[in-house]
Amino acid sequence: QVQLVESGGGLVQAGGSLRLSCAASGSIFSINAMGWYRQAPGKQRELVAHITSGGSTNYADSVKGRFTISRDNAKNTVFLQMNSLKPEDTAVYYCNADVRAILDYRYIGYWGQGTQVTVSS
Repeated sequence: QVQLVESGGGLVQAGGSLRLSCAASGSIFSINAMGWYRQAPGKQRELVAHITSGGSTNYADSVKGRFTISRDNAKNTVFLQMNSLKPEDTAVYYCNADVRAILDYRYIGYWGQGTQVTVSS
């Protein structure tokens, strides 16, 4: 069994910063891509940032230049540094990881439980 646990969400004023973390644990053989998604009330879940096992990244246009995704492969952890936050960044942020479990040959996508980020104006 594999679990993803996010932390670091909270309430911040516009222009402020937050750092999200997501740690994967369990019977992990390897992790391929990892990413952060978000879902605002009444909207569909959208990709925020994505990072491959080799460190290549891509971002949603709305967060380019403000958010930075990184990972620590030794700790099976992915981070999202969010700067210059705007009220429109308010959402539940979810971590996603493509994980190959021990004794399995497949990569399966796992999701964290989500962490709330609220940006006040």
